[in-house]
Amino acid sequence: MTILIPVDSKNRDECIIASIEENKAWAFVTLDEGKIVKVEFYERREDISVWIDAVVVINDLEYVWPFMDEGIIALVAPTQKSIDEIVEAFLFKDLHDFSI
Repeated sequence: MTILIPVDSKNRDECIIASIEENKAWAFVTLDEGKIVKVEFYERREDISVWIDAVVVINDLEYVWPFMDEGIIALVAPTQKSIDEIVEAFLFKDLHDFSI
């Protein structure tokens, strides 16, 4: 399972979710059996050449149609900020579905 999160820096321990328009990097999180296996950072989303299962954005005003057109699930993290908080909420299904 892979999750894409727009973040404000490439520092794994300090970065927090950012809006797509203002993000400094994309955190590409790989999960296996409910655990984070790897976190990679990319400058541009187009640099990711493997399948993305879900994208998590900061609010439901984000422009996620390009992701949804590719069959990627769009979720909203209403209160979660860090990668770990977002992944935990994802695993416990606490993230919100993107409102259409």
